[in-house]
Amino acid sequence: MIRLHHAPETRSMRVLWLLHELGEPFEVKVWPFGKELRSDEYAALHPVGRVPALEIDGTQIWESGAMIEVLCERFHGAGLGRAVDHPERADWLTLVHFAETISQHSAALTQQHIMLYPDDVRSPVVTKLEPKRIARCYAALEGRLAGQEWLLSTFSAADVAVGQAVYMARHFARTEEFANVHAWMQRCEARPAYQASLPQEGQPRLYPQSFYEPIT
Repeated sequence: MIRLHHAPETRSMRVLWLLHELGEPFEVKVWPFGKELRSDEYAALHPVGRVPALEIDGTQIWESGAMIEVLCERFHGAGLGRAVDHPERADWLTLVHFAETISQHSAALTQQHIMLYPDDVRSPVVTKLEPKRIARCYAALEGRLAGQEWLLSTFSAADVAVGQAVYMARHFARTEEFANVHAWMQRCEARPAYQASLPQEGQPRLYPQSFYEPIT
């Protein structure tokens, strides 16, 4: 049994997308991104109250990068991972975990724009600096995607992990000036599994706006 504990538009989206790509049976429990994650019920699944949490045959996993590695190893026939002896293994691991670098910048901006309500506690400096750091991440991906369709030789969980990170980051830093990244994201968005991982009708959203300008 596989059960994902998920809050829409958070890092758990990358695991939900991967599960849809794998095509294996799974369940999803949707949680609001709020105080419910600090409940005793959720603490039994994730010790620090973050999403995602994954239950898989009696084992609990609570880091999205680890979930991606475990799922790709378990369902290796889907071809979304890279085995230890695969020539792309190091690049695959680097990219899967590079998603978290991008996500940390988005998290700082999410805190500023969404979690902090009074204007006097928000930082205009942070809201100007972090989009520039995201743009540097886009620039790294831009070079990698030159002349190729996906981040590696074929579509993989690296595209899932990084694609979801860019999904979040684009609320704060646009991709249009990075032609390769922008086109790659359009290819990601066309995938049915990506579409299935987006917030469904009636589900709570983390980002009520499509884009957040820096605070002045």
